Amino acid sequence: MDEVLKFLKENPTYFLATVDGDQPRVRPFGTIALFEEKLYFQTGHVKDVYRQLITNPQIELCAMAADGSQWLRISATAVRDDRNEARAAVLADYPSLQSMYAPDDGNCEVFYLKDATAVFSSFTAEPKTVTF
Repeated sequence: MDEVLKFLKENPTYFLATVDGDQPRVRPFGTIALFEEKLYFQTGHVKDVYRQLITNPQIELCAMAADGSQWLRISATAVRDDRNEARAAVLADYPSLQSMYAPDDGNCEVFYLKDATAVFSSFTAEPKTVTF
C-alpha cells in the first residue's frame, strides 16, 4: 500500500470510475491520504459521484506517471467513513480544499479503499500486483 500511496502522491491526478445505472462515469480526482492504515479520497456530498458511490461502491481508478513510463490501476470497494476525524485527516493533506470543505460542513465526504487490487504496469516490465 505504501508503494501505491507514493505513486499517487507523485502523480496527483488520477481518474476515478464509478457506475451510474448501466453507464460508466469517469472523472479526474486528486485526493489520496493515509489514515488508520487505509487509503482515503474525498468528494462532496452534493456531487453525482457521491450518489454513485453510495448506490454502487465498486470503483476503479487509474493514474499515469508524468513521463508515461508506468501506470497504476486499482479496483476496490469504496467505503464511506462518516467520522469527522477521518474527514479532518484527509483535508489536512490538502490545505487548498480547506477553503471549500470542512470536516463538519455536511458536504465533505471521505471514502477508503477496501479489498483493493492495485496493478502497476508499463511497456517494459511485467505487471506488479499489490493487494490491500
